[in-house]
Amino acid sequence: MAPRYRNIAVIGAGPSGISAVKALHEEKVFEKIRIFERRDKPGGIWHYDSTPDVFPNGTEPDGSRSTIPKKLPQFAFPSLEDTTARTGIYDTLDSNVGSKAMAFTHKPFPKINSALSVKQFGHSNPTHPFRVITGYLEDLFNDYHHLASFNTTVEKVEKQDRKWILTLRQSGHVRDGKSKDYWWQEEFDAVIVASGHYSVPLVPDIPGLEVAFAAYPTRFEHSKAYRAQNDYVDKKVIVVGGNISSADLVVDLHAIVKGPLYLSQRGHNEALQSAWDLPNVQTKTVISSIERNSRGIDVKFADGSNISDVDKIIFATGYKLSYPFLTPNPVTPNNRVAGFYQHIFKIGDPSLALVGQVRAAISFRAYEYQAVAVARYFAGRNGKQLPSSQQQDLWEIERLKYKGPTALFHEIKPDFKEYFDFLRDLAGPPAKDSDAYELPAWEDRWAEQAFEVLQLKDKYWQSLKKIADGSNQVKAKL
Repeated sequence: MAPRYRNIAVIGAGPSGISAVKALHEEKVFEKIRIFERRDKPGGIWHYDSTPDVFPNGTEPDGSRSTIPKKLPQFAFPSLEDTTARTGIYDTLDSNVGSKAMAFTHKPFPKINSALSVKQFGHSNPTHPFRVITGYLEDLFNDYHHLASFNTTVEKVEKQDRKWILTLRQSGHVRDGKSKDYWWQEEFDAVIVASGHYSVPLVPDIPGLEVAFAAYPTRFEHSKAYRAQNDYVDKKVIVVGGNISSADLVVDLHAIVKGPLYLSQRGHNEALQSAWDLPNVQTKTVISSIERNSRGIDVKFADGSNISDVDKIIFATGYKLSYPFLTPNPVTPNNRVAGFYQHIFKIGDPSLALVGQVRAAISFRAYEYQAVAVARYFAGRNGKQLPSSQQQDLWEIERLKYKGPTALFHEIKPDFKEYFDFLRDLAGPPAKDSDAYELPAWEDRWAEQAFEVLQLKDKYWQSLKKIADGSNQVKAKL
C-alpha cells in the first residue's frame, strides 16, 4: 500500500522530534524525511546554555522573526539571535518525572544519579542529571544525522497547491570573509511540528512592569533564566507562581535570601504544599502593580500590602505556546493551540501534525506514542482513518467544555489510559515490511512511576521543615 504522504518534514530535534524521525524512518515507505533544528545538535531543551534567555519585554512575544528575502535561494546578512532558543537548564537540574515512565518504551535511561539527588532522595532514585538525558537523546539520534539540517530555523510553513512550502534559514556560513545566513525553500507532502513549548517565557501583564524593567532590567527574571543559587544570597526576592518551577525555586532560595522569601500566587498546586510551607516563606496575593523609585522597585499586592526595595522578582509563570512560522498561526490569545484533533492532527488537513503539544502526559513516552501514531497514519498502515472533520470539531468543542480555553486544554492528566489507548489503536500493529515495533499497552503503574519524583520531593521538603522546626525549638529553649 502506498503511503498517504511521500515526503515528510520534521521541525525540531528535541525529544518529540527525535521520536518523530525515528518512527517515520522505521516505516520504510517514505521517499524523503528531513528534520530541521535551529540549534547545532539534537536534544532540544536538554542542553545547557550558560547565558540565559533575556527577560521578555513584550516587543516580540513569539521570538524574533526574520525578514524573508524576496528572492530565494540566497545568502544574506545574519539575522539577530532569537534568544528564546536558549534553554532553561541550570547546572544542578535533575529530571522531575520518574525515569521508568519518562523513558521511551524502547530504551531505558542509564542508571546514573547526581550527587545532589542521592543526598536528597537516596541511592538509585528515579531522577537523572540533565546531562544524562542529553546523552540519551543524542545516542538515539545517531542513526538519523544524515536526515538533519542543523543551525536551521524554519521561518515560514505555508501550504500552496497541495504542497507544504518551508522557508528555511541556516546560520554559520562564511562568504567573502563575512558571516552569512543561507535562505532557501523545500517542498513536502506533510509536516510534523515538534518544536516543543518551553521556549517563549510567559510573564503576566502587570501595571508598571514595563517602566520598572526599563529602569532596572537586572531585577526581573523568568524562571527560564535561573542558573545558580549564588545569584540570590542576601537578596530581597519575590517568586511568582504556584507550580513545580516555583516550588523548586522556593526550595533552593528560602534559606539564603535576605529576610523572608516572598511567594506571590494567584492559585497553587496543592500537591506541592510542603514546598509552600517551608520556613522563611511568606505567601502573598497576586501583584497588583510595580513602581520604580530612586533606589529600586516597590511591589504592591492585591491585598493592599507592599514590599519596597526588591532586589529580584522571578516569574515562574510558565511559557507561551509559539508556532509563529505556521500560516495561519494556530495559537489563541488564551495560549491554546486551536484546530488540532487530539492535540495532533490539523482538523481538515491531517498532513500537518503536532507531536509534543501536550501537558502532564508523562513526557517522552507520550511523544513516542504520538509519533508512532502519526508515522503509521502518514504511511497508510492498517487502513486506519481519522473521524470526519465534523466529528473532530465536536471533539474540540467537548474538550473546551472539559478543560477550558487555556493551555490546560492540552493537559492529559488524569486521562492517561484513554489517550494512550487512542494513540495505540490508531498506530495499530507494525507492518511486516517495516522496522517498527508494537507499542505496549498502557499500564496504570506508569502513572504511579511518573509521580515517584514528586513523592520523594515532598518527603524531602517535609524533612527540611522538621529540621528547621527542631532548630527553632532548641533556640527557644536557649
